[in-house]
Amino acid sequence: MVDNLRYFIINKPYKVLSQYTDEAENKGLGSIFRIPKGIYAVGRLDLDSEGLLILTNDKKLNSALLNPENEHKRTYHVEVEGTPSTAALKALSEGLSITIDGKPYRTKKAEARVLMDYNFPERSPAVNRIKHPETSWVEVILTEGKNRQVRKMTAKVGHPTLRLIRVGIEDLALDPLMPGQIVMISKKVLYKKLKL
Repeated sequence: MVDNLRYFIINKPYKVLSQYTDEAENKGLGSIFRIPKGIYAVGRLDLDSEGLLILTNDKKLNSALLNPENEHKRTYHVEVEGTPSTAALKALSEGLSITIDGKPYRTKKAEARVLMDYNFPERSPAVNRIKHPETSWVEVILTEGKNRQVRKMTAKVGHPTLRLIRVGIEDLALDPLMPGQIVMISKKVLYKKLKL
């Protein structure tokens, strides 16, 4: 059975579900990737989020990455309205109160900084630059993954998220994958990069 374990990393495009099948009017991963039967996403990215997603049939990996006690670092590049102040970045880093499942939740300590000269390929469709003329890119590194957490955090400090890209999990990086690309990766390399 161990010999049948397979691992893929993908760059999930905007407006694609983190599941194989389509749902209502939304496309699933199966509409753009040919994935062997029994291979599933580890965790998820929201429909309107982009970036690094791991696909595998390794249940041990799924458990290890999704267990909150392991506190794996997840790195996001986030395009937000305006430019966060030092105080806003400090609030993101030190933890703040957001709502999860209708209840107040205090986020764990994180890392947050404004990215200078950020140049990521425009998504399709692009962010409305007329409606949002002033934006900046912020790097947020979390060790937890609550539902829509990054979006709730940036909104809380007055800088709503316009675009959200997961660019890394521990030492596993999205670059150089372009949106819609998939590559197979060995267990040894993947586990090393994920520090497992």
